[in-house]
Amino acid sequence: MSSFVIFLLTLLSIFPFRQCHGRLFTFEMHHRFSETVKKLAGPLQHWPVKGSLQYYTQLANHDRLLHGRKLFKFDGPLTFSDGNSTFRISSLGFLHYTTVTLGTPGLKFLVALDTGSDLFWVPCECGRCASTDDPTLYSSDFELSIYSLNGSSTSKKVTCSDSLCTDRNNCLSSNNHCPYSVSYVSSETSTSGILVDDILHLRTEDSEEKIFVQARVIFGCGQEQTGSFLDVAAPNGLFGLGLEKVSVPSILSQEGFMADSFSMCFGSDGAGRISFGDKGSFDQEETPFNINPLHPTYNISVDQIRVGTTLVDSGFTALFDTGTSFTYLADLPYTKLSESFHSQVRDKRRPPDPRIPFEYCYDMSPDANTSLIPSLSLTMSGGGQLAVNDPIIVISTQNQLMYCLAIVKSDALNIIGQNFMTGYRFVFDREKIILGWKKFDCYDIEKIDHFPSQSVNTTRVPPAVAVVPGNDNAERSHERTTNTRQTIIWSFSHSGFRYAS
Repeated sequence: MSSFVIFLLTLLSIFPFRQCHGRLFTFEMHHRFSETVKKLAGPLQHWPVKGSLQYYTQLANHDRLLHGRKLFKFDGPLTFSDGNSTFRISSLGFLHYTTVTLGTPGLKFLVALDTGSDLFWVPCECGRCASTDDPTLYSSDFELSIYSLNGSSTSKKVTCSDSLCTDRNNCLSSNNHCPYSVSYVSSETSTSGILVDDILHLRTEDSEEKIFVQARVIFGCGQEQTGSFLDVAAPNGLFGLGLEKVSVPSILSQEGFMADSFSMCFGSDGAGRISFGDKGSFDQEETPFNINPLHPTYNISVDQIRVGTTLVDSGFTALFDTGTSFTYLADLPYTKLSESFHSQVRDKRRPPDPRIPFEYCYDMSPDANTSLIPSLSLTMSGGGQLAVNDPIIVISTQNQLMYCLAIVKSDALNIIGQNFMTGYRFVFDREKIILGWKKFDCYDIEKIDHFPSQSVNTTRVPPAVAVVPGNDNAERSHERTTNTRQTIIWSFSHSGFRYAS
């Protein structure tokens, strides 16, 4: 009733205000519980006492109803039809993976999750793709798939006239099939093919009765892969989660399936979860993204670094990339942070080793409790604090254990990698343009333990971000190294690191 009264009041209070270039319309506004609204609504309406719990509860409920009318097809978060579990696989480069289902009938793919790139692609009608039956690389429990345009009754080729076709220079006409080509920054890694429109199978996450959703998305039919995509890196596809319009989160929010936000949680043992439409919680820490309109990425600002008892005043911007294992810092912040760390460590520093990408490594005391390892936290723009749970990795040598500050010196690009994300749920709120985070328990999901741990060469792991022509944001060569946690021990081999478990 009160909503209808407000509508009538709005209509009755409109009057024109003359200007030389047209009209302005001014509206008289009345609060939902104002005296004017109460008089018009009549004596039978029950009005809560201002300032009471009921007063604010009714206002909050009204807000939720209004938001619910205008937003999305589903109230709660969405996730993949096979569930929201993500998991780290050592034999596939220690990246975080999940299973997605595409097409009709549905075909499952084991894809790597990457916020450092935008395009979702899978191997498709391959001219050159990774082997799907190499027993030394892949688990026999999961058969890697190849997408076929003719194998899905709902597939459609994207034409060059489509707004998401960005490679029109290689089109002979608007009716041609839209080509794509994405080059990544290390190991001469790339994928190319054509863009395809087909169904991605999703389901609701929070409701008691799961509702299955068929959402049409655009993805890459990856016909030619090079570099790391031919062996251990993302052999069954890459799920780009970036900010460009072609990414799946962008498409799902544009089509009204979900809020323009998603979250990823990183557990200490490599298990986690991903949820689309998750806006986080009111008590999370937050910092704004720095958006470059020409090439938007999840770039954040770090104002200060605290190392142990020392405050390092060295601000910098960094790509917040869930697809990179370690954190990379350019010279000035790297030097200030690492030297402060070194000044507070009591253990003996080890000489440089070309097999190790880390500069500051130390002998671990026989009694690990006597090793003083400084804490590390970042103060983000806006004041949010991110306490790093795993600033080091532990490495096994022939005679003893050693530990290293798990930060790599970069030529130019700053990247906050996965080793700074352990133990948190991170919310990529693309509507509010913020990154949110909160300490979180990711372990109430089904453990994925049927993928075998096998040794890999760290130099063969794929890059974190795609190369974009004309991008001057220093997204240049850096080698993505393997993922680790403080609870993981590494050992030496002749070729580099090996996972020792």
